[in-house]
Amino acid sequence: MLNCFAFCLKLVESILTKKPGGERVTNEYNRSKSLTDETRRKMVNILAADMTEKNGTSPPRQVKEKYARGIVSLFPYLSDPFSRTGYDHYYDGESGTGYLAWRIKTIQRSTARDRRSSYGDGLGGPAARRETQFVPETVLSEDECKEAVALMKHCPDEDTIKKKMKLTFDFRCDMVLDPQQSSNVLSVFPRFKDVKGLVEQDFVLMFGEDVSGKFLEKWTTTFKKKIIQQCRKLPSTSELDDLLLAADTPEDGTEVDDDSGWDSDLSSILRLLHLIPPSAQGRKRPGKVSASQAEKHLVVFKTGTNIQEHLDSITTSTQPYLLASGRKKKEVHQFFVILDKKAISCRSASSLGAFDELFKVHYVFATSYNPMLNNMFTFIQTTVYNIDVGKVKESPHVAEVQARLLH
Repeated sequence: MLNCFAFCLKLVESILTKKPGGERVTNEYNRSKSLTDETRRKMVNILAADMTEKNGTSPPRQVKEKYARGIVSLFPYLSDPFSRTGYDHYYDGESGTGYLAWRIKTIQRSTARDRRSSYGDGLGGPAARRETQFVPETVLSEDECKEAVALMKHCPDEDTIKKKMKLTFDFRCDMVLDPQQSSNVLSVFPRFKDVKGLVEQDFVLMFGEDVSGKFLEKWTTTFKKKIIQQCRKLPSTSELDDLLLAADTPEDGTEVDDDSGWDSDLSSILRLLHLIPPSAQGRKRPGKVSASQAEKHLVVFKTGTNIQEHLDSITTSTQPYLLASGRKKKEVHQFFVILDKKAISCRSASSLGAFDELFKVHYVFATSYNPMLNNMFTFIQTTVYNIDVGKVKESPHVAEVQARLLH
């Protein structure tokens, strides 16, 4: 029992030492042998965030007990001498109550809300429940499904992993649409992160090969040039001019000599954020959002190869976005989709292929578009992929741009 308490103490101490704001908690306790309500809330938020990051939004009871036990082990004056364990006010396993339990329930509600479609009538979009194209040849029992999930986690053969992922597809679809389980998908199916092509496989099982291939088939032949032409009619800004310069590739196929900008294809996609004004962030944050602000929620550039450093810097859970890693923006050697503070390696090294995969991640994991990017992604969804046409509510700006580009 002593070793257990020592382990829990070290666990909480390590978290508060590493996480922003943790030092303030420790210093206040050392000074006063207590915590104010504000500092106690800060400590609980830090520990609950760490717990859900490592264990998903539904951590097991024993995990929550470790964190609660660690609090009173590290800060003994916070222990309740009249309770059964001394830490019941932080987590009571019998009733499922306490500060940690309540904070985790708040995280679960927030995660479920973020993952549901934030725009439209709920009949379409990434988080909609839909009939898929996939008809399994074999239906796994619950035990067989668990066996397949366990096997994939350590299997070295990618072909075997892809076969098992196909067999567990229906189970995964139910999981991503369950608000209590959706944030745990990458923990249960971690091979999404390192086996390239699994996102594409699930998307094809949902919609079929024809729909899956539409973006890469249509963008350069149908949309790219028209979007550049429409953007030339917009009021000139330095950001818009730079993107137009990069997107308008000369006829000989050479890139413009500009080390600071993205390649021609990604620049043409970013043009949509100027052509279709970014969505507001919601009723709580009224006001206009600039295209440059929205771009930061679509793609981030990082020099070097230390992806974990970037993941460690993320302080809040965000909607999926692209992380481009390379020497400069036009020489990206690897793209990743960042989801729930985890990195999914993109199968394609091209910016168009990576954006295609980013879009598909929303559907594979049933997570809504970032509010600032909703207009742009809705345009891509209905106009390019032709998904849920007539089922989702499009903004007037989206409908207007559709009319310009398709007629």
